[in-house]
Amino acid sequence: MTHLGTDLKRHLYRGRTPARAVEIRDLREMARRRLPALVFEYLEGGAEEEITLRRNRTAYDEIALMPRMLRRIGGTSLGGDLLGRPAPIPMAVAPTGFNGLLWPKGDLALARAAAAAGIPFVQSTVSNDPMEQVAAIPGLRHWMQLYVFQSQQAVEMLVSRAEAAGSEALVLTVDGSVFGNRPWDKRNYRTGTEPTLARKLEMLTHPRWMIDLIRHGQPVFGTLAPMLPEGKGDMVSATGWLRDQMDPDLDWDRVAWLRRIWPRRLILKGLLAADDVERAIRIGADAVVLSNHGGRQLDGVPSPVEVLEQVAPIAKGHLSLLIDSGIRRGSDIVKALALGADGVLVGRAGLYGLGAAGTPGAMRAHAILREEAERTAALLGCASRAALGPDCLFRRAPA
Repeated sequence: MTHLGTDLKRHLYRGRTPARAVEIRDLREMARRRLPALVFEYLEGGAEEEITLRRNRTAYDEIALMPRMLRRIGGTSLGGDLLGRPAPIPMAVAPTGFNGLLWPKGDLALARAAAAAGIPFVQSTVSNDPMEQVAAIPGLRHWMQLYVFQSQQAVEMLVSRAEAAGSEALVLTVDGSVFGNRPWDKRNYRTGTEPTLARKLEMLTHPRWMIDLIRHGQPVFGTLAPMLPEGKGDMVSATGWLRDQMDPDLDWDRVAWLRRIWPRRLILKGLLAADDVERAIRIGADAVVLSNHGGRQLDGVPSPVEVLEQVAPIAKGHLSLLIDSGIRRGSDIVKALALGADGVLVGRAGLYGLGAAGTPGAMRAHAILREEAERTAALLGCASRAALGPDCLFRRAPA
């Protein structure tokens, strides 16, 4: 609840009908009420002091827009090319793990929403549904996210499966070889992945979520299942195995090897430094995603939107430049495009919709972001993506 003055009281939507959500905050509140605390903490939390998590939002809040009046805008559309194919809005669903905890068969539910919106879905290596099932969804643009394991054979197996499944792009996450420290998430567990008694009892206060869990069973790592050792198929055991298998020595040579064995679009996700983007160009990447992993890895780094203007001239004409982390409004998408991004990846915003109401909730999240982005562009006096540029932003005069 927020208050203005002494008379006006405001409430976020508290029902269960996603169509009545008017902004992403409504879907977030719906998800918060439905999900147990430890699941919502996993979705919501960040690393250490959560400085980067907060900065991802404040960085967008500090960018002011400068509208131009009396322009013919007609039917504003932000549609156009997104990595070689048309999209109604330059947006993709970011890769996220453990979606089955938010909704039964959560990866399939989220991917169906992406297909309905006409935008790509980036499936996580640690997804709960097999990549082959997700990639087979009619009309879906399937991009496969990859974590690099110490076993080259395991990586080759995942790459071969992605190619056979028809994935149009491979998204290599480069900032996840070492797991970030998330103390608030850790406080939910006694040891490892065993929840505290208080958290177990709190789960009982979320009957809708509990009924779904009982009916569908605990999620498993569907994509990794064929390569898990015997007896490691449950999510708790598989999580421990996964941590041991991650390759902390992932380097540019390994990226070059991946470029050689993967015949389609290669995207590097998790870069921030300009010289890393230059190396990505030299190695033959088709796109990069400026990302700090949603504030969940190294705390205290800049928001991707803060480095975007510096990196955009380097990428222009060489590779597509995408950005994620902190996007909650359509106006955030417009700001990113005005600063030189070719598109955005959206994570938590869509997951709030998924956790609130499954596929209809995620569809509503995507629709809200598109509606807001097109409205913002129209109010700026821009009828298309091509019209968005630095002149759409307010710059303070030097002191």
